[in-house]
Amino acid sequence: MPAPAHPFRPFFRHQGFVLLDGGLATALEARGHDLRDPLWSARVLLEAPEDVRAVHDDYLAAGADCIATVTYQATFPGFRNRGLTEGEAEQAFHTAVRLAVEARDAFWADPANRRGRLRPLVAASVGPYGAALADGSEYTGAYGLDESALVAWHRRRWTLLADAPVDILGCETIPSATEAHALRTLLEEIPDRWAWISFQCRDEGHLADGTPVEKAAQIFDGGHRDSDSHDGSGAPRVAAVGVNCVPPRAVGPLLRALRRGTMLPLVAYPNSGERYEAESKRWLPGEGTSDPVWSAPSWRTEGALVIGGCCRTGPDTIRRMRRALLSS
Repeated sequence: MPAPAHPFRPFFRHQGFVLLDGGLATALEARGHDLRDPLWSARVLLEAPEDVRAVHDDYLAAGADCIATVTYQATFPGFRNRGLTEGEAEQAFHTAVRLAVEARDAFWADPANRRGRLRPLVAASVGPYGAALADGSEYTGAYGLDESALVAWHRRRWTLLADAPVDILGCETIPSATEAHALRTLLEEIPDRWAWISFQCRDEGHLADGTPVEKAAQIFDGGHRDSDSHDGSGAPRVAAVGVNCVPPRAVGPLLRALRRGTMLPLVAYPNSGERYEAESKRWLPGEGTSDPVWSAPSWRTEGALVIGGCCRTGPDTIRRMRRALLSS
């Protein structure tokens, strides 16, 4: 059976980058949803799935080459606490995938959307253990769980999403080396699946738990030093390694640190630079708050071939980012 093709490589060849979507939760909030909830954006999956679909439509129209499912903070324990049965929880995951796939397929069915574009991808969003705690732990990595416990916690959701009709798994906001090792273990169990890994960082050189960024990147590098050799030999099928939900000003230094640890393609999708306050579940003004659009071409120069936005960025950011990248 032939090995699965690298999902990003056609985009690299066609236009030189993959443009991710922006903040799914941010776009849902713009539609009037209060996400101060343990399920966060997955709450809307249960209460107003049509709005999830509409946000996917908006990001595709804005130029996103890859949209992510609304499963970042969706977990079996979280759904169980909301009163769902195990079967209903599993169906919620299937619905999240279906909404994204249907949005992509409907977009691609219109010939007008094919001009200068490749068929967009659907990523299954896989958030960290800390996101399920809904207490900001994804920004610290201070879980108190070892690697085996994290593997066990992730496995059921991981297996379900890996079996879903998506193009790639997006492992996002990973704050610790321990959780990164757990994800590598899970990736080794599904050799026919590609994933990207993006870390949460506390400064311009370290993961939230203090691990140097280049050391974290090496967990997934597998010794590769050739940008065309990332076919899964010697390591899981990791399409890109990078950072997300960090301030834009930190992206350049973090990309340079990542490059010291890996020759894999890099991924960067920062937030707006605002600061998240876990207690109030609010975003507050932060130092260096800025529009990430104008920095995107420089991130590409630093080796980021997969670029987008995270919290506090929306479809307009992605639309302008595409223009900036294409004109650079």
